Parts: sequence; C-alpha cells; structure tokens
Amino acid sequence: MKLSLDNVIAPIFVLIWSTGFVIARLAMPYVEPATFLFWRFAGVIAAMAALSLVWRITWPSWSQIKHIAVAGMLLQFGYLLGVWFAVRLGMTAGLVAIIVGLQPILTAWFAAWISEKVSPRQWIGLCFGFAGVALVVAEKIGFNHIPLVSYILAFIALLSITFGTLYQKKYCPVFDLRAGSSIQFGISAILCFFCMYFFETGVMVWNAPVITALLWAIFPLSIGSISLLFMMIRKGAATKVTSLLYLTPPTTAVMAWFLFDEPFTLLMALGLCLTMTGVVLVNARQAITVATIAE
Repeated sequence: MKLSLDNVIAPIFVLIWSTGFVIARLAMPYVEPATFLFWRFAGVIAAMAALSLVWRITWPSWSQIKHIAVAGMLLQFGYLLGVWFAVRLGMTAGLVAIIVGLQPILTAWFAAWISEKVSPRQWIGLCFGFAGVALVVAEKIGFNHIPLVSYILAFIALLSITFGTLYQKKYCPVFDLRAGSSIQFGISAILCFFCMYFFETGVMVWNAPVITALLWAIFPLSIGSISLLFMMIRKGAATKVTSLLYLTPPTTAVMAWFLFDEPFTLLMALGLCLTMTGVVLVNARQAITVATIAE
C-alpha cells in the first residue's frame, strides 16, 4: 500500500522533535540557554535568508505578521527558554517532561477557544497518554532541592506551547512556511539576545559537541520539525496535533538508552505502550477526519 505524505509526517516529526533533549545534553555543559538559543535562531534566519534567494517567498500582510510573531514568541521563545532555564536551575529533564506532558490535556481543555470539540474517546486517550508519560519518566524524577523558580519556568513553558499552538491555529493557520519561520525565529532571536545580554555571560565554548548540537538544532530540529509542526497545525485539529507530543518523552528515553546507555526499564516500556495507545485513541478516524497526520 502506498504511503501518503500525511502518513509519514507525524512519525518523522516525533522522531526529530524528540532529539531536543539529546541536543541539550550535548550543549548545555558548555553554553547557557539563551546564548545557545540566540545562535540557534540566528542560524535559522541565515538559512532562511539563503533559501529566499532560491525560492520566492510569499510574505503575509502586516496584520498576519503580527499574529505569526505572537505565536512565535510563545512556540519558540517562551517554550524553549522556559524548559532549558528550568533545567539549568536544577529541575531534572524527567520532571520537565512530565510538566510539559500536561500540554495535550490543557490544549483539549481550551479547545473550545477555536471551536474544536473533544470527544469522550479523545479525553480517554489524552489521559492514557499522560499516564504513559508519567511511567516513562517516573524513575528519573527528582523532587528534592529544586528551586521554586524552576517550577514557575516549567509551567511558563507549558502555557507557552499550549497557547502558542491554539493561537496559531485560530489566527494564522495558513502562511508561507519560509516566511512564517523567518518571522517567528527572528522575533525569538531578538528576545533571546536581550536575555543573553542582561542575564547571561554570552560565553559559548565552540567545541565539537556544541557545534554538532547547534547544526542539528538549526536544520533538522528548527527548520525541519517546526515546518512539520506548522503543516500539522494547518491540517489537523489542535488536540490531535498536540497529542503527538505525548510520544516525545518515551522516544527520548529510547534514544538516551541507545546513545548514552541510560536505563530503559520494563516500567518505561509499559509507559511507551500506554502512550502509543493514548495517541491512537485521540487520532482514530471519525466520520469526518480532519487530518491523518495530526507542535
């Protein structure tokens, strides 16, 4: 049976998106969060500028540019900076994952904002997915000696990606992906520069791990996965799109086991199966399916 593009976008997105924690593990010992993100966003802008010389970009109207910029501040700046500053200040990656893992449920809760109905079956799937994420990261969660500001930043990241997805779905679901990426990463780079200037040293150790992490973050992770996320937001219901993010912590756990020899226990495997079941329940075909592939 021939696979359509819609059938392959979702697994590719999950695979690439899940490398975010791996990249952070490579780079974080050598650079502060806002500094790394500034160079990452600047690299994306440079790449998009080069692409604009080859492909004609259709720029949106000024009113739509403002909406795209707001979504970018939430999806890029707010989410990524919140997560990595939380980790930098002492929160474990597992605990960040479980907090951000609340996003699909929070998205479903606010789905009425974009006139989107969540069925009982989807609510069950969302709960299954969250339970699976909880099992996967349960053994890695540490609650001791974590400053309050880390929790605040993690929940800011959760709210940012949730409302960023909903805002973009409501106000600017369709735009030229190259133009939209340039706008969103541009505004995020400016904000990261101010954070770097006022709150960080700006020092970046240019070694092999940092360069590898930066190149991967610029091309597959930023340009690749964000373009796929925009395509899914455009095609699919917000609840379905964000349910895929449930697969990120389990997939990251498998990557960490393979690349860094971190333990992958039976409990984590059970959580992975539970998470996959939840995603299937949320994305199962109904009488009218918005998108097979459905941040």
